[in-house]
Amino acid sequence: MPMDPTHPLREDPALPPSWYAASVAPRVAQPPLDGDVQVDVAILGAGYTGLSAALELARRGLRVVVLDACRVGWGASGRNGGQALVGYGCEVDVLEKQVGVEDARTLFDYSRQGVQLLRDRIDQYRIDCHWVPGHANVPITTRQSQALQRDMERLTTRYDYPMQWWDRATLRAQLDSPRYQGAMFDPLSGHLHPLAYAQGLADAAIAAGAVIHEHTPVLELQRTPHPALRTATGTVHAAHVLLAGNAWLEGIAPELERHVMPVGTYVGATPVLGEARARALIRNDMAVSDTGLVLDYFRLSHDHRVLFGGGASYSSRPPAGLDSVMQRRLWQVFPQLQGVPLEYLWGGYVDITPSRAPHWGRLTPDIYFAQGFSGHGVAAANLAGQVIAEAIAGQAARLDVFERLPHRPFPGGRLLRTPLLVATMAFVKMRNLIW
Repeated sequence: MPMDPTHPLREDPALPPSWYAASVAPRVAQPPLDGDVQVDVAILGAGYTGLSAALELARRGLRVVVLDACRVGWGASGRNGGQALVGYGCEVDVLEKQVGVEDARTLFDYSRQGVQLLRDRIDQYRIDCHWVPGHANVPITTRQSQALQRDMERLTTRYDYPMQWWDRATLRAQLDSPRYQGAMFDPLSGHLHPLAYAQGLADAAIAAGAVIHEHTPVLELQRTPHPALRTATGTVHAAHVLLAGNAWLEGIAPELERHVMPVGTYVGATPVLGEARARALIRNDMAVSDTGLVLDYFRLSHDHRVLFGGGASYSSRPPAGLDSVMQRRLWQVFPQLQGVPLEYLWGGYVDITPSRAPHWGRLTPDIYFAQGFSGHGVAAANLAGQVIAEAIAGQAARLDVFERLPHRPFPGGRLLRTPLLVATMAFVKMRNLIW
């Protein structure tokens, strides 16, 4: 959405337009790769996964180079809804069916470590990204409320995770919306400014000794005799390679691409509401996401806007009339904002797997990857970088558990997988309307 030219915020022209880009100071770009280099680890992608791994590896004394086609945080790491949650894109019952209760509990505990890792890094490296604890998962219907209470019972009894159930009145005391039946409140998850965090993570990695080359698209993954990433301006030869391109990896490793689907998602920002009006909407400043088929998720910004996410595009195009659709969804949640426009509106791709479980592992003993965060990557991608860095350094116990998750490809191949998913989601939406 175009900005008012008189607005005091100025977006970094090297980043996709968004309130995030407009609310951080422009950065000097890291220089593109120029020539061939030999390092210990070459990383494709300067998002959370790549930067997290680069920081961990550089701290261990390894020579690390990160290549990105655009800028640090250009993809989902700099455009997402900013909600950093315990867990993954799938529920724990999916993990239990895939790997059993014991491994599911281990994976869930790892996700808790991921949120703590994020918070520790914010503190250790003094990353100014406006961290706020607290998240509420809110049901719209009675059936959703009952299912959410069952999920909470499993998490509190089998997974020893501290959750709180709020009835409608308790929720309304914190969230001034008539739409929801109650809430499953998680005090450990929270929200942050995602682009500011990505940039702070990059600064920490560089300070530790990692080298980042922006505006350096990778053209080819060379697999033999030793792995390398080839670009138009040079090649990075390495003992190990990490592919952390997620939804933007197309063509580099086709055997990975068939296991994920890029899905468009969208976020808008209202004008500044003022502290009193904003806090009247969400009194405890928590992040919120609902349990709808196409969920809404929202929170307050540090400058007292509502940041409202929702919608999904399973094709390569945004939904028709996206501006009006997003505004209507915002007003449905907060009727008292009727007539308040979205001053900013942006979107991007997340990568989902068929099961919504994370897909991390090794293509060869020297080539690692992490993808399939399924819209749940703020904390999990930081964890992925650390887990893979450990494996590269010879401690693969945590990665081994993730590799036990089975992953099937999307049907239809590159040409048909998108239209098949579009048709499937249309059927599911219709079924939910009828039933």
